[in-house]
Amino acid sequence: MFWGGVVIVTVLSLLPGAYLPPVAFSVWDKAQHVLGFLVLGALGLWSYPSRSVRVVFGLLIYGAAIEWAQAATGWRFGDWQDWLANAVGVAGAYGLWRASIRTTRSR
Repeated sequence: MFWGGVVIVTVLSLLPGAYLPPVAFSVWDKAQHVLGFLVLGALGLWSYPSRSVRVVFGLLIYGAAIEWAQAATGWRFGDWQDWLANAVGVAGAYGLWRASIRTTRSR
């Protein structure tokens, strides 16, 4: 599921804007980034728990690469604020994952 999610995010991130639903306001755009990377982070961390540092840094690099790729397309725009929203999603996933580990160990 993790790798399928990576493929879906990549395709949706690089499609021309005409193929995507309209964004009602800019806050929703950032929320989509946070949610997408929260899900990717959660899937990655639960799929590869012994490689959590690699998953987190890999997703941060992936988020930056997506923004660079968007800037190179000519029909999308790379944005550091989008990358920051991606990073917030990854951090949220990491926090939830760590909390679930603590809860499991305390039982």
